[in-house]
Amino acid sequence: MIDLKFIRENTEDVRQMLTDRHTETDLDRLVELDTRWRENLTYTQSLKAHQNQVSQQIAERKKAKQDATETITEMRELSQKIKELTAEANTTKTEIDAILLTIPNMPEASTPVGTSEDDNIEIKTWGELPNFDFELKPHWEIAEQLDIVDFQRGAKVAGSNFVLFKGLGARLERALIQFMLDLHTTQHGYTEISPPFLANRPTMTGTGQIPKLEADMYRCDRDEENPDSDLFLIPTAEVPVTNIFAGEILSGDELPIYYTAYTPCFRREAGAYGKDTRGLQRIHQFDKVEMVKFTTPENSYAEHETLLANAESVLQALGLPYRVVQHCTVELSFAAAKCYDIEVWAPARQQFLEVSSCSNFEAFQARRANIRFRREAGARPEFVHTLNASGTALPRVVIALLETYQNPDGTVRVPAVLQPYMGGLNQIG
Repeated sequence: MIDLKFIRENTEDVRQMLTDRHTETDLDRLVELDTRWRENLTYTQSLKAHQNQVSQQIAERKKAKQDATETITEMRELSQKIKELTAEANTTKTEIDAILLTIPNMPEASTPVGTSEDDNIEIKTWGELPNFDFELKPHWEIAEQLDIVDFQRGAKVAGSNFVLFKGLGARLERALIQFMLDLHTTQHGYTEISPPFLANRPTMTGTGQIPKLEADMYRCDRDEENPDSDLFLIPTAEVPVTNIFAGEILSGDELPIYYTAYTPCFRREAGAYGKDTRGLQRIHQFDKVEMVKFTTPENSYAEHETLLANAESVLQALGLPYRVVQHCTVELSFAAAKCYDIEVWAPARQQFLEVSSCSNFEAFQARRANIRFRREAGARPEFVHTLNASGTALPRVVIALLETYQNPDGTVRVPAVLQPYMGGLNQIG
């Protein structure tokens, strides 16, 4: 959430940001409500000051045994007026907060202004795109022929865009998860977290999934008599892990904090049907290893670069060529101030596929979730900066592995770093 004071003092910059992001928000209504709310507070405070002053005079009159009936009646009327103004101020503030929750983050200065993904900027590439002297098969053909993914039975069990990994396919998923967790915890300094796979509404709101993306979330049945039953299947481990410190004040000595977590992820992706739905490219449940950082504001962009390097190291270890692109304004996620995408090369599709979004949210999520820190004892609390990246999302990594390491006979080589997690197996098929 953007600070209301910042919006008040930089209204035209915020208006331009909304234009650059192609986002519609009633900013004029927000400014009007904010003015009314502050005027209400000022007037109410003056009435309370007058009430306190007159109350003291009434006490003095009573002590002197003077008649204060008329003044007491006036104060009762004033007290009622203050109650009405306070209620009005609370109603106005509720509407202000509702609008604030719909305003995306301000892009960091280096973010290019753009109108589509074509305006994203390629930052770097790694690895040489492989050449093959035989006709490549797409990953879904390889998976079906090796009997490691069952697309039809996955759909039978749960519906379209759900899949069932089996045999060495399931083991490959598990190997990738273990490899990534080991890499991030032993080489990059992250602490492993195993969080809940369900999140309540405040938690989903804290990281910015709600209200903006609620239509894409899987919501559990709700018991109207139990407010704690308003739960969602998590779309990413970012949601529960970032909210670990919601409502808390950390010590500056604790920062930075690095967490990594494996979770399944659940996304409806409303409106995405018919787009890239063949095989594993766009499914509603998938596995992912996530990295989350909590940092001081002055260090967050240096931490952003190391976060990107941590995610890149996964693909480098797997020997999969990739590129890094920086998002333009219209491609930024709702909560991000700056974002890099890592896109792995899928040779059969002749296409780069996103496997990690590496984002700096600055204080946007921390303000929504009220995550603060003190630089030293007694210092004024400040909002932390939060960052996250997939390290990495598995389905598209599996696509790249199957297509990159396929052999002419239909078998698939296992990258050397995964072989210890596959019981020494160096080939599938």
